[in-house]
Amino acid sequence: MRTEITHPFPALYDRDSRILILGSFPSVKSREQQFFYGHAQNRFWKVMAAVLGCDTPQTIPEKKEMLLTHGVALWDSIARCSIEGSSDASIDDVVPNDLTPIFASASIRQVFCNGKKSWEMYHRFSEPVSGRPALCLPSTSPANAAWSLERLTQTWREQLAPYL
Repeated sequence: MRTEITHPFPALYDRDSRILILGSFPSVKSREQQFFYGHAQNRFWKVMAAVLGCDTPQTIPEKKEMLLTHGVALWDSIARCSIEGSSDASIDDVVPNDLTPIFASASIRQVFCNGKKSWEMYHRFSEPVSGRPALCLPSTSPANAAWSLERLTQTWREQLAPYL
């Protein structure tokens, strides 16, 4: 069933954030938890912990601390859309997130998109406004079964390392 949904929780960043990682739109589980990458099978937290050399955080406060301590901001490309469940492929009627507050107050050196849908939305709506190109990383979603955890981690590490 297609539902029109407004993003239900705020961006994670502070003035020391150097990297901005954008997802597309929160999954059903993330919306329930009111925080990013809430689906147990999403590999985002395992990948980021490995890239940053940390233990995988379990609680939302631990997740926030891990990212902010390492200068990583999180947000999504989409502020509001029509969506079926958690399917990026079903996303329609997109209203982009306003990234201006993040760029105005944080020291973002590079924008990364977690998956193609996020990159497509950023490239279409936000890049023309910000003038900042984004790099597209392979999605950590369980739907991206072609990428193993090890391969994801290696690719993310190679791309993020110059900015950490």
